[in-house]
Amino acid sequence: MEQKKLDPRYKVANREALIGVGIAMINFFIWYSFAYGLGSKPVEEYQFILGLPSWFFYSCVLGFLMITVIVWLVVKFLFSDVPFEEEEQ
Repeated sequence: MEQKKLDPRYKVANREALIGVGIAMINFFIWYSFAYGLGSKPVEEYQFILGLPSWFFYSCVLGFLMITVIVWLVVKFLFSDVPFEEEEQ
């Protein structure tokens, strides 16, 4: 148990896991907001973008592209390379 407290890889892993959970929560919030915000109208009042209902386009297509870019940026600039081999003491 003492090894976990001294090993800095656990701190990095915990930080990156929290970032991942945060991105997942942002993704769900964006999807839910557009899907149920714009999709709660009667079908006759839907607006269409590229042949898709606007709520679907914004929540699933544009939301997916935005989250993909966010994940790429986070991995590129916030995540760090951590060696898996244990250091000999």
